Amino acid sequence: VQLQASGGGLVQAGGSLRLSCAASGRFLSTYVMGWFRQAPGKEREFVAAINWYSSTSYADSVKGRFTISRDNAKNTLYLQMNSLKPEDTAVYYCAVSFRGGSNIPLIPLEYNDWGQGTQVTVSS
Repeated sequence: VQLQASGGGLVQAGGSLRLSCAASGRFLSTYVMGWFRQAPGKEREFVAAINWYSSTSYADSVKGRFTISRDNAKNTLYLQMNSLKPEDTAVYYCAVSFRGGSNIPLIPLEYNDWGQGTQVTVSS
C-alpha cells in the first residue's frame, strides 16, 4: 500500500489546515486508518484514527479541535485541524492498520504502512 500525505504548511495560531492521505495499491475501506505526529526530539504520538464504520478516537490534546474523516470511494483519509496551536507543530503521518476488527489501535506498532509525512508549522 502506498500512502501519500499532503496539505501541511505554515499557519498562524488559531488558523486551520486540512490534511489528506491518498491510498493506492489496496482498497482500505475495511481497515483502521490513523494520523500520528512527531515533533523534533519527541516520539511519534497518536493524533486520531477512524475505523471502517467511522467510529473515531482522538488524543486528548486535539479533542474538539481536530476532526478525522474518510472517503472510502476515493480511498482517502482526512484530518481537519482547527484552532491550531504552536504545540501542534510536527510532521504528520497517516497510517493504516491491517490487524482487523473494530477496535482502534493507539500505538504506532499496531500500524503496518505509513505515508511519508507532511510538515505542519504553527507560528505564535
